[in-house]
Amino acid sequence: MGNKLCRRLFMGAAAFSMLAMGTIAPAQSAETIKLTAIDGYPARAMWVKEFSGFFLPKVNELLAASGKYNIAWTEAYGGTIVKPKGVMEGIKLGLGDVGVVTTVFHGDKVPLQAIAYVTPFSSIDPKLVAQSVDAMADKYPAFKEHFAKQNQVYLTSACVLDSYEVFSKNPIKSLADLKGLKMAGAGYNLRYLEGVGAAGVGGSLVSFYNKLQTGVVDAAMVWPEAAVTFKIYEVGPHMLQANLGTVNSKTVTVNADTWKKLPDEVKAALKEAAVMYRDRLADIALKRAAAKLATFKEKGGTVTVLSAEERDQWAKSMPNIAEGWAEKLEAKGVPGKQILADYMNLLRAGGATPSRDWDKEIAN
Repeated sequence: MGNKLCRRLFMGAAAFSMLAMGTIAPAQSAETIKLTAIDGYPARAMWVKEFSGFFLPKVNELLAASGKYNIAWTEAYGGTIVKPKGVMEGIKLGLGDVGVVTTVFHGDKVPLQAIAYVTPFSSIDPKLVAQSVDAMADKYPAFKEHFAKQNQVYLTSACVLDSYEVFSKNPIKSLADLKGLKMAGAGYNLRYLEGVGAAGVGGSLVSFYNKLQTGVVDAAMVWPEAAVTFKIYEVGPHMLQANLGTVNSKTVTVNADTWKKLPDEVKAALKEAAVMYRDRLADIALKRAAAKLATFKEKGGTVTVLSAEERDQWAKSMPNIAEGWAEKLEAKGVPGKQILADYMNLLRAGGATPSRDWDKEIAN
């Protein structure tokens, strides 16, 4: 016992001596980096809830592996710093460091992000569409360059819905019933109405309830999860299931000035977490679609399924908005036609069966 005690005392004294001389370094605490995360939509919006509850913690979880860095997040949603249409400008100006840009509002600044909007009736698989858009962004520099011009770094594109449908005050039983209606939508999807005789009224998701309630519009293009979350069923209790398609309406970006200051390890964590967030949103969108549709019915909502023939007829009644989109890009030196073809080929390879082959109608 005496010898063991002596050895312990000797080893303890030696360790203390080495620590004092700096041979054994004390544990280093993680460097804390302060970042502000923003979105103009309220915290109850599915993608904001997941941004706050999944993406932000996931970044810190990834950083915890090395223990070198930790992000102290400040969160600002629902108009605290910016409104829904103001996220891009907010990130550009540095009002937020990281945010979710709703790109449908910014077709002039980031036109390539409209690729799913100009190819409706193509896919109701949000993961396929989001991953295909990211593949295009990795292949064609213009995707990320457009964001760079807005002083931000592109991390990922995301889909938060399975498919746009039509929610109306009165039942819509067929394609003919759309004629003469005023219908709310955002950006490019207003052009879906050009061949069916409905009039498009622009707005954002947070405004659709009031537009329906006050009679500004007769119907709105929304997806089931949002129709329940934002209580659209109270003013638009009739759904026409037309499967207009899913879209990559969200892009996670980082202020470029902030990005330059971040350690490489933090940049890598942000990128990795963003891709995980992208796929998680797609999975949630699909899982919640059926559940929210059931809730919509429980709340008194009715559903009419548009026949496949009339769905194809709707698609074919539209002008080829993808062609005009591609030609505008070509005029600016961006290979819009090839990007369109590559994107549609990815969808078809992934199992999608578009009602209309938007790319094949365009002459090279």
